[in-house]
Amino acid sequence: MYIFSINDDIPTTKNACCIICADSILLTLKSIGTIPLYYISRKMKIICIGQSYADHVREMNSSTPSEPIFFFKPDTCLLRKNQPFFYPNFSNEIHYELEVVLKICRLGRNISERFANRYYNEVGLGIDFTARDLQRDCKAKGLPWEIAKAFDGSAPISEFKGKAEFPDLGNLDFWLEKNGEVVQRGNTGDMTFNFDQLIAHISKYTTLKIGDLIYTGTPAGVGPVAIGDRLKGYLGGELMLDFFVR
Repeated sequence: MYIFSINDDIPTTKNACCIICADSILLTLKSIGTIPLYYISRKMKIICIGQSYADHVREMNSSTPSEPIFFFKPDTCLLRKNQPFFYPNFSNEIHYELEVVLKICRLGRNISERFANRYYNEVGLGIDFTARDLQRDCKAKGLPWEIAKAFDGSAPISEFKGKAEFPDLGNLDFWLEKNGEVVQRGNTGDMTFNFDQLIAHISKYTTLKIGDLIYTGTPAGVGPVAIGDRLKGYLGGELMLDFFVR
């Protein structure tokens, strides 16, 4: 635990004490009373965009949204360093959804679209694994479907590359191979809403923090995986993901 002073950065307070614990920052006034305790979590969040590509909207028999749709996954979903994905025992229909991922590098809320490009500096590739059978059942009952999206290990993530390494983020090819066969292919130019529009929209509702990840949506071609499958994901022609389903 570390304790230090903050003099001018806390709204409506001047002499605040900051206590940093393992996973949080606690801010409180040195003089206690009716002043509330400020809590700022240090944990990142995963924000996923739904129905971002028109061809995927069609294959899911849905309609093109008038504004971005997003939902959250907890950080326990992350699967790093090409570790194997272990097929969960609560589903019989796990689908892959390959997505370009943005890493947020600045704290921001109500971000203007024209400044949104300043809020991410790295790009990677991820998969939004979905328990399609659970999702279908939840939708039929009119229930939220977090159990189909937010389970442990459901968000494999690659290493990240600086966005300056990509000459045109609005024309970025990416694809997925399953057992050596291309099963999904997309280009960011086909997105209904571009990266800057996504960031501007999301930040109207939730503060973006350093380290947050935005899974920007999947193109057509989603499908099932089975134990023993090998998945390889490419971004701009470079192999970024390569792991097995166990």
